[in-house]
Amino acid sequence: MNTTPTHQALQPEYRLLVLLVSIGFFMQALDTTIVNTAIPAMAASLNEDPLQMHSVVVAYVLSVAASIPLSGWLADRFGVRNTYFASIVIFTLASLGCAWSSSLNELLFFRVIQGIGGALLLPVGRLAMLKLIPRTQFLSAMSLMSLAGLVGPLIGPTLGGWMVEVATWHWIFLINLPMGILGCLITFKAMPNVTEPTVPRFDFSGFLLLLVAMVGLSLGIENFASTQYPLWVSAALFTTGLLTAALYAWHAHTHQNALFRSKLFKNKIYAIGILGNFFARFGGNAMPFLMPLMLQVAFGFEPFITGLMMIPTVLGSLASKPVVRPLIQYFGYRKVLLVNTLLVGACIASFALTTAETPVWLRALHFFIFGVLNSLQFVSMNTLTLKDLPQQEASSGNSFLSMIMMLSMSIGIALAGTLINIFTAYFGTEQMTTAFHATLICLGCINLITVMIFWHIPKDTAV
Repeated sequence: MNTTPTHQALQPEYRLLVLLVSIGFFMQALDTTIVNTAIPAMAASLNEDPLQMHSVVVAYVLSVAASIPLSGWLADRFGVRNTYFASIVIFTLASLGCAWSSSLNELLFFRVIQGIGGALLLPVGRLAMLKLIPRTQFLSAMSLMSLAGLVGPLIGPTLGGWMVEVATWHWIFLINLPMGILGCLITFKAMPNVTEPTVPRFDFSGFLLLLVAMVGLSLGIENFASTQYPLWVSAALFTTGLLTAALYAWHAHTHQNALFRSKLFKNKIYAIGILGNFFARFGGNAMPFLMPLMLQVAFGFEPFITGLMMIPTVLGSLASKPVVRPLIQYFGYRKVLLVNTLLVGACIASFALTTAETPVWLRALHFFIFGVLNSLQFVSMNTLTLKDLPQQEASSGNSFLSMIMMLSMSIGIALAGTLINIFTAYFGTEQMTTAFHATLICLGCINLITVMIFWHIPKDTAV
């Protein structure tokens, strides 16, 4: 007798809950991409150099990474509805603060607060669905919810570019207000406040170590080429980040209540997957920030056209979804990741061959191919990382992977911004295109490190 649960269509009583979680996911996904095409306009409005504006993206992504470890504990302690409602309120009010900002420092402050709210939206929403929706309907619910995450990046860059042209950059943040208000109104109707009867003490010392490590590493790299701070400040930040990361590794090994126990990394596949994810995402996650900047600052494209040029990347990502599983089943994780990692690196570096005169059809095809390869990379890495984790470690392992993904994005964007500034100082502002090309080649070459990591995947790794 087959006892495997069948997947059923989503019942009406759960549709409002899925809509609510989808609103949060859409807001978070949209805000990760909508800023990218608006950066030059924001820089002009705030009297800043657009090449120094990567901190606006880094501040948001870094605060998301730092807040992810809090999400599960807060939801268990205070209830999923209270935590989710608080996260929507924080995100919405911070969006208003971003729109009101009259200086870069003000904007960075509110982006950090916005990131804290954004970090809680998706994990807490997903946890609420997991606790409230029957397992037989969970797949249908997740499929519907994931559409919101796909629509956000699809329309984000174009919407951001269009808003900058027809209004001002402030509207890329004000757009969150009606969605946030709608989310707040639905929360109390659709989401019961489920709590856990016993919640362990929060690992505050471990959280502080992780926070200092992430901030130190990201800001150390980000300020390396900054004219505002001497080189020793960046070196001190980076060294502090490395030291606290090492301290957390010791903490995770010796403390029973650590956020992420060291026994996670006794699983060889998980350890390889985490390391691979960390380095592979530097280039891939920096591209949505780097390419709109190059198209506008170096090539002179308008914001709306720049946004449209980003759409083929998302379409390529969508097109790759049906082929990932068959590819891995036929060739195995090791071959797929080794070959695809090299192809992603080569594709990133090949953008150095493009100029302002590159035909539109060729540029669109280039972005589409990058979208396909990048999506193959991310999906393959994620499934490899989590596939062998025992059930009791799945939640902790998934949270750590989510944190590493956002930290890697933060460092990747900081690294891209630093490289542009170093090469601009070397080649001169009149050779801006050359500076971007050199940056792209460097980011592509970083994937060689990832190839060496994935080389250690056992040849007999099962799908």
